[in-house]
Amino acid sequence: MARNWDEYYGTAEDLDFSPAPLLVEVADVLPPGCALDLACGHGRNALYLARLGWKVTAVDSSQVAIGLLRRRAAGLEIDARAADLEKHEFAIAPSAYDLICDFFYLQRDLFPAMRQGVRAGGVFAGAVHLFDESHPSAFALHPGELRAEFQGWKILYYSEGAEAGHKRRAARIVARNS
Repeated sequence: MARNWDEYYGTAEDLDFSPAPLLVEVADVLPPGCALDLACGHGRNALYLARLGWKVTAVDSSQVAIGLLRRRAAGLEIDARAADLEKHEFAIAPSAYDLICDFFYLQRDLFPAMRQGVRAGGVFAGAVHLFDESHPSAFALHPGELRAEFQGWKILYYSEGAEAGHKRRAARIVARNS
């Protein structure tokens, strides 16, 4: 059953605005540039990057989440866009970004555009849930699948397993477009 994200963000009282730990590590070693935050939700990662000086495009299908992000982004360089990625309402421009991040959103047919959207020398950082027999889902990767999507790239970090704050196992990657 599909989750109603507008309803979720409209009733969520205690949203966590802490950025993804892996993104914090990546942003700590990269000079600010242009970033794309896919399925950004209420903008925890986009806000973090913008505060570090990144020019961020943040995309999510939830109008409510984008509204929350826009209110919190006052004075920051964030282009917050409401667009349904599954309906291809947002196109990732080729070689437009120094960093593309995707945390806990899986749309397999988006991987080619994500790879093409990262400039030479740029980085993709992300985490996606892994398939689990106790939580079967089409929105989960099989072991090794995320690494395989970035074959030919320099894998700077890769892991699969549990992560603090998440009940399910995930694959995490940082890959540089060479």
